[in-house]
Amino acid sequence: MSRPPEPGPPDVTHGTAQPSRHEVLGVVLQVRDDVLHVLLWRRALAPHAGRWSLPGGTLGPAEDLRESIRRQLAEKVDVRELSHLEQLDSRGAPRRVPGERVVATTYLGLVPGHADPHVPADTRWHPVDALPRLAFDHADVVGAGRSRLRSKLSYTNLGFALVPPTFTMSELARYYRACLGHEVDVTNLQRILARRDQIEPTGDVLRSGRSGGRPAAVYRFRHPSLEVTDAFAVLHPPRIATPG
Repeated sequence: MSRPPEPGPPDVTHGTAQPSRHEVLGVVLQVRDDVLHVLLWRRALAPHAGRWSLPGGTLGPAEDLRESIRRQLAEKVDVRELSHLEQLDSRGAPRRVPGERVVATTYLGLVPGHADPHVPADTRWHPVDALPRLAFDHADVVGAGRSRLRSKLSYTNLGFALVPPTFTMSELARYYRACLGHEVDVTNLQRILARRDQIEPTGDVLRSGRSGGRPAAVYRFRHPSLEVTDAFAVLHPPRIATPG
């Protein structure tokens, strides 16, 4: 009885293998003047020379992903202190970058509102709602970063990474409004965050201006690290009453 033939190599039907490299990209967000901004730098080399793009670069042979994005942000845009950094997604479409195949691992980074990092001349903060034409698929990556931020503000204490160490509730509501893209009621926000045990009063008050009025209480986030505080919560935009 003859033996069956040895199995051959698998039949590859999805195209010819091509060389690829791995890059990391950072969606660095900050609320500046009550508007959500993203940090972009202008490309000097082809392809897409002259277009704005997300900071990042090729993963080093001895680096892990998180180490690489921190190095890229420090070296290329001089951002060294982030209040929060998390992996966002991975992108591997064969033609997302012209030429060789480039797989990207993206990160979301947040800079608190009171910080003002010095950035190089080829780097600038841009309003997320008024982006210039970006290189490659970077506009989609920015959108994914904003969506992640909005989602996590609903069920975690991520607001700690956006604001100064202490704040009034009116100030905090402006940060949430900038990130969520809709009006945020101060009283309702305070009630929700206090119920979730995210914030606490410092005992200080902010003195009133010349117009008088009740001094505003000063608050802080209880824990300056990410925590899930309500896994089923969503912060919806306000409902618009329809005429009955």
